[in-house]
Amino acid sequence: MSLTVADLTKGEMTEFKEKLRQQHEISMHNELEMLLATAKGPEVEISRKDFDGFKKIFHRFLQVKGPAIDWAKIHRPPEDSILPYEKIKAKGLPDSITDSLNKLVVVKLNGGLGTSMGCKGPKSIISVRNENTFLDLTVQQIEHLNKTFNTDVPLVLMNSFNTDEDTKKILQKYTHHRVKIHTFNQSRYPRINKESLLPIAKDMGTSGENAEAWYPPGHGDIYASFSNSGLLDTLLAEGKEYIFVSNIDNLGATVDLFILNHLMSQPPDKRCEFIMEVTDKTRADVKGGTLINYDDHLRLLEIAQVPKAHVDEFKSVTKFKIFNTNNLWISLPAIKRLHDHNEMDLEIIVNPKTLDGGLNVIQLETAVGAAIKSFKNALGVNVPRSRFLPVKTSSDLLLVMSNLYSLDAGSLTMSKKREFKTTPHVKLGSSFTKVHDYLTRFESIPDMLELDHLTVSGDVTFGKDVSLKGTVIIIANHGDRIDIPAGALLENKIVSGNLRILDH
Repeated sequence: MSLTVADLTKGEMTEFKEKLRQQHEISMHNELEMLLATAKGPEVEISRKDFDGFKKIFHRFLQVKGPAIDWAKIHRPPEDSILPYEKIKAKGLPDSITDSLNKLVVVKLNGGLGTSMGCKGPKSIISVRNENTFLDLTVQQIEHLNKTFNTDVPLVLMNSFNTDEDTKKILQKYTHHRVKIHTFNQSRYPRINKESLLPIAKDMGTSGENAEAWYPPGHGDIYASFSNSGLLDTLLAEGKEYIFVSNIDNLGATVDLFILNHLMSQPPDKRCEFIMEVTDKTRADVKGGTLINYDDHLRLLEIAQVPKAHVDEFKSVTKFKIFNTNNLWISLPAIKRLHDHNEMDLEIIVNPKTLDGGLNVIQLETAVGAAIKSFKNALGVNVPRSRFLPVKTSSDLLLVMSNLYSLDAGSLTMSKKREFKTTPHVKLGSSFTKVHDYLTRFESIPDMLELDHLTVSGDVTFGKDVSLKGTVIIIANHGDRIDIPAGALLENKIVSGNLRILDH
């Protein structure tokens, strides 16, 4: 008679699971060594460091028992752990902020591709305003800062294996700008088969049958890859003390002198090692991570960590009123200390994917903000919404290309001519998803200063000098087309059916 798992005692079951975990780890180690044997030249050392990091996260993944979050332990953060931005701003600035700026490094997360917007290559090279790309605007901002205050704030780009080569080619055009630019690569981890929990890669290549075998493991990898690159030690040796980290597609994430001054003006023994900029949640932000109090620590809670039974509660704007903008100010000496002592505690995000061929795989990822609980005197700062201006879709692109914003030295600010400080709600249909298609549908970007809401669906084009006000809904049903004529004013209008304007 054969025994099943159900016949085992609790002790035997624990022992069985432990043996199974050990077997998985041995199998993983052997597979990784086989992959390393196919690496060449400098790639060997880089890949070994990457695989060491992967083995650590894989070991922790196997150790996890049940949900990582006990919902009953979640509480709102204490009042004094999230400061209103106005309180920080009210302190004013010292006569000279130059010394503080000279201790700052700007880090942009530049690992993403523009594929979701129909573009090839790094997302950071998509044109977003007056032919300027995300990268152009970032360089302009920092150059303006360095010239204005006679400082030396460097720009660091965290690239991925997907974006590194193309980014380095583009950086040559900034050689004569007053900005030192450094790059480092985040790790390259193997995707693992959901059933066997083994890598799907056949060798270290990233093309052909291996094109989908690797992934950059989320921006939480910044701590390890920054340290492994040697750049962390270099910047510390130059006297740098803080990094300001943000997503390169967040056009609101500029260096804020008031937050910088707040960090630098603290007594050395009470120095805040981590600030997370949060902002008030709206119904458009229900999936954004939020700050909670958990076991008397400030902690980031992401939607991927929330038990299914509590997802609606998490999305509520009444219980969780703020969300993480991913604009972070982090102490460089603290990163060095925590990394060297292996004290960085980041929750694992298990990201399941189905590849083009139908294979189910798992990606093990971490989030940069999740480290907040490991740093001393960590704070949230509730910043204005203007510091969160991400461009994820063509709908976002329409907003930042419009006259709602003015551009000055790489920074976008809401036009003074707009009466409301909130941005309109814009929803463009699937015909606008790809940037190329989106651009061909607008002869010029409409006047949107008085717009509240815009929905466009189907085959729709806009002529020159169109003006949109109030709530405008334009729907071309399947097989129909709507051409909004040049100079048209649409105010609180629903347009549907078929409207063709042809050259005579």
